[in-house]
Amino acid sequence: MQRREIIMILGGAAAATVGAFAQTTKRRVAWLGIGSGVGTSPYLDSLRAGLADHGWVEDRNLALSIFWARGREDMEGVARAMLSTNPEVVVTQELMVYAVQPLQPMMPIVFGFSGDPVDGKLVDGLARPGGNFTGMSYLALALVGKRIEILKEWQPQLRRIAVLAQPQHPGEPRERQASEEAAAKLGVALSYHPVMGIAGLDKALTDIRNDDCDALLVFPDSTMYRVSERIAEFAVAAKLPSVSGWAPFARNGILLTYGPNIRDLYRSLARYVDRILRGTKPADLPVEQPTTFELVINSRTAKTLGLTIPPSLFARADEVIE
Repeated sequence: MQRREIIMILGGAAAATVGAFAQTTKRRVAWLGIGSGVGTSPYLDSLRAGLADHGWVEDRNLALSIFWARGREDMEGVARAMLSTNPEVVVTQELMVYAVQPLQPMMPIVFGFSGDPVDGKLVDGLARPGGNFTGMSYLALALVGKRIEILKEWQPQLRRIAVLAQPQHPGEPRERQASEEAAAKLGVALSYHPVMGIAGLDKALTDIRNDDCDALLVFPDSTMYRVSERIAEFAVAAKLPSVSGWAPFARNGILLTYGPNIRDLYRSLARYVDRILRGTKPADLPVEQPTTFELVINSRTAKTLGLTIPPSLFARADEVIE
């Protein structure tokens, strides 16, 4: 065998070895979401886009495993199945962080969470999370008053707003306090109606109907979102302009929403994943709050209520649903 042939054989063997090594060194990340898993998920798509921004591409240097739970009934089982695959990092959507937390995972957990992660006992503090949980919170107390201001701008005659909220949602007491302070400055009274889980929604809505209120403020969380279409239908039937905090509430019929851009938030979670995969400990990554916000108005709901969108709000809206 000639020298050139030997070099080619050795070179081919080396290339094959490098290729095999590259295949075995894809970094393993798991997504633990809540939903049917049918069709596309804007939040998972946003995470994927963010990972690609940082150079992590599926089938090249990233293996992204996808796990979906439909609800509370199968959350634990899906979380256990996900952990059995031993990913290097887990990204959880909303309540799924509570499916994995009791299982005491050893790997880093990056969350997108609607409540206060300190009150929810996920981290020790925002600046110093401690442990292996970190991520971003949708909760932005400064925006609570802004929602009431927008309602008042649209309906200057407002005098009494019903608040629909889950008291058990982490951070809810401070969200309520911020709402009361903002309403007092605007000369508006709040009527608080707690919902103890979905089973208690009917009673709360009946109480609101009988409470002589002019509008409805819905504190956003995953449970309220699950019944947001029903809440929106109630608000229209009761002729109550309604406001909440996430754009999907408006897409489900709530009159308007003002709050964090959740898609951008999940894209930002990729920064956490990137830094962890490059060696940073989750305990050293502060929990962040959203920095991009959006005003979404449902024009169909406005028309059903006989309301005209003020030009000032129309001009500021990031999205108007026709």
